[in-house]
Amino acid sequence: MRLLLYNIRYATGYGPSFHLPVPGAGYLRSNRKNLERITAFIQSQNADVVGLIEVDTGSMRSGINQADAIAQKIGHYSTYHCKYGESSIGNLVPILRKQGNAFLAAPHVHGERFHYFDAGIKRLIIELELEDVAIFLVHLSLKYRHRHYQLRHLHDLIKASDKPVIVAGDFNTFWGEHEIFLFTQAAGLSNANTEGIPSYPSRQPRKELDFILYGEGIRPSGFAVPQVHYSDHLPLVLDFEVEPEEQVS
Repeated sequence: MRLLLYNIRYATGYGPSFHLPVPGAGYLRSNRKNLERITAFIQSQNADVVGLIEVDTGSMRSGINQADAIAQKIGHYSTYHCKYGESSIGNLVPILRKQGNAFLAAPHVHGERFHYFDAGIKRLIIELELEDVAIFLVHLSLKYRHRHYQLRHLHDLIKASDKPVIVAGDFNTFWGEHEIFLFTQAAGLSNANTEGIPSYPSRQPRKELDFILYGEGIRPSGFAVPQVHYSDHLPLVLDFEVEPEEQVS
């Protein structure tokens, strides 16, 4: 199987023009051409599952549901939700309430669940259940203290799963893998990015913010960080197999 993880920054683009006429102005502009480029790239990867971070699900900024638009183009099922807590003020603000994360998957989906962290502004956890594996998609807090509360919550969800687990997302770990060392050890997870290839910012990557972590029963067969510049993050691609249950100790 192949899993693609990509923080697409609402397909708003990347580069000097993003910050004109004022810093961050690009967040308020639609960029249909960039969405087309992102869609073409995703389609070229032929992934069984796509995890999208920072996807616009139909605000006045984009005018369309980006998750559904990409899913329709590549022939996948889509599931998504607002990334803020259900009682968050973000759900009341016109653009923010349409900012979410999404899974796109081939038809063999057995279900999905939406969990929420108790701390932080970005609280959504999407759990996608396939026949032999459960995949969690997260976008962790910018605040160090909140991230560690969130990792504790995520640990408990992982331990409760009765299937092999993959955790993917933007962890906002400004100190890289060192910051999640204790979490991965406690949860029994390994980093697919064994060389620590940075994913942010995309044009001159210096930080490892994005991770695909896998647990017992998952056998990686390939990993890549494609050098595409449609967002401020680079995508991650993991090829893997699920070991037969009798081989999992």
